[in-house]
Amino acid sequence: MTTVARAIRAALLTPEPRAKCFATRALVRAWRRGDLALDFDVAMPDQPAWPDAPELLPPNRMPKRGKGGSERARIALWHSLAHIEFVAIDLALDMAGRFGATMGRAFVDDFLSVAADEAMHFALLARKLESLGSHYGALPAHAGLWEAAHATRADVAARLAVVPMVLEARGLDVTPATLERVAASGDANGAKILRRILDDEIRHVAAGTKHFLKCAETAQIVPESYWQELVRRHFRGVVKPPFNDSARLAAGLSRDFYAAIAY
Repeated sequence: MTTVARAIRAALLTPEPRAKCFATRALVRAWRRGDLALDFDVAMPDQPAWPDAPELLPPNRMPKRGKGGSERARIALWHSLAHIEFVAIDLALDMAGRFGATMGRAFVDDFLSVAADEAMHFALLARKLESLGSHYGALPAHAGLWEAAHATRADVAARLAVVPMVLEARGLDVTPATLERVAASGDANGAKILRRILDDEIRHVAAGTKHFLKCAETAQIVPESYWQELVRRHFRGVVKPPFNDSARLAAGLSRDFYAAIAY
């Protein structure tokens, strides 16, 4: 019987996007069937394997999306979302593979489920791009999405604080407005995709928050102040409004965590 760590590492080192999605969903099915041993006998790579395209650029070199409802702007929007979900597959896989040995089976269950969701989201967005006559990799993409994972590779509490509870929580804030614009443009299929992603991301933030609270309990630190300390130390951006307080609260992330450091 192969180990869950070996299956996760293999998926992380699969560069082609569709193959990574298939590998991720296959390993999650195998895990749920009991076909993978709960053993962390190999280390996770410092960086996943990615395809040659898209070209990855720093934020200040990313081209503008274009204005209004132009075809160029629509393709740029869906490409950006696809890239976020593609990297999110690796973020969830790395979370399970890197920290599962210390955090236990329930942690692995949760983050492999997140990885399967992210693979499904990417597949939906890739098909959306193809329906617009484009494809993932046709445009440059943001190079900084893996930075948070690398910066928190030695500390599970910091990883949980930054990735699910900052980066994914930010998705809860911005997705509703994007969904409204897409729906208003008459794109019912696009709106349906975004609703599905939003619903799933609430569960993802909830999983991160749940396990962060366990870390805080183990460390005997007040969760809100612990989170604020870790975000200040490890997150290079800013926690900024507007916030989707209702979606955040549904994920267990109250304003007591983020209001004090928002600006």
